[in-house]
Amino acid sequence: MTPRQLLLALIVVVLWGLNFVVVKLGLQGVPPLLLAALRFVLVAFPAVLFVPRPPVAWRWLLAYGLTISFGQFALLFSALALGMPSGLASLVLQSQAFFTLGLSVLWLGERIRPLQLAGLAVAVVGLLLISEGSLQGGHPVPLIGLLLTLGAAAMWGTGNIVTKKIGPVPVLGLVVWGALVPIGPFVLLSLLLEGPTAIAHSLTHLSLGSVGVVIYLALAATLIGYSLWGRLLGELPTASVAPLTLLVPVIGLSAGWVVLDEALRPLQIAGAGVVMAGLVINMLPRRRPAREQTPAG
Repeated sequence: MTPRQLLLALIVVVLWGLNFVVVKLGLQGVPPLLLAALRFVLVAFPAVLFVPRPPVAWRWLLAYGLTISFGQFALLFSALALGMPSGLASLVLQSQAFFTLGLSVLWLGERIRPLQLAGLAVAVVGLLLISEGSLQGGHPVPLIGLLLTLGAAAMWGTGNIVTKKIGPVPVLGLVVWGALVPIGPFVLLSLLLEGPTAIAHSLTHLSLGSVGVVIYLALAATLIGYSLWGRLLGELPTASVAPLTLLVPVIGLSAGWVVLDEALRPLQIAGAGVVMAGLVINMLPRRRPAREQTPAG
């Protein structure tokens, strides 16, 4: 991984780490499914009028939009609505790295280096420490919320594989045109589950803060974040890219502490350090085998 690629990856991690704080602020004024619909409406329009459609078959655009956009966020927002703590959700969602690696082996035939497996194992220990610290307050975690969040992680991982299968295409076009897919399902679900009254009230009472949240989710977290993410997946092996998102909960916990005054417990701080250590191990360069020496004469 070059310094440029590492910088792009860190930008994505920061944008997505801040995403949970932004969503939490946005849900104070807009129902979750409507918020998701507004997010992808702003991603698609007016950009779809100016950004050419990528040279991708419609079935791949549908697969991309239904997995990484609709499937992931429909399940995640449902989990949050059913009582899944947002901080713990940000951790469980990062299991997408393991879904991505497993699917890349099964569907793409990629190989995972032992050093990468070791780095992932260390990072898992760090995530477990952060989870334990998050649960010290004694708040029960609903099983359905946990399962839905794992489902969201699986959708994200599947979307990563779809991105790899699509191959090298203009990533911005893929994100913009792929955003057309989840708008209809989100609007329909919002009408069915949240109701026309709640939708009308939210749209007619949008605050500047809610508008800013939608802009951040659409432009920063989606257009910029997923465009850079897709570029990295196109340039590097999946096993080198996917584990970097394990830093997202570290950023999320820190942002919650600074913005929302959510206290960090010692186990969370220790876990964040262990996650970083695991990522360092994962990014260590591959050792090249020693050249065979030919006997003289």
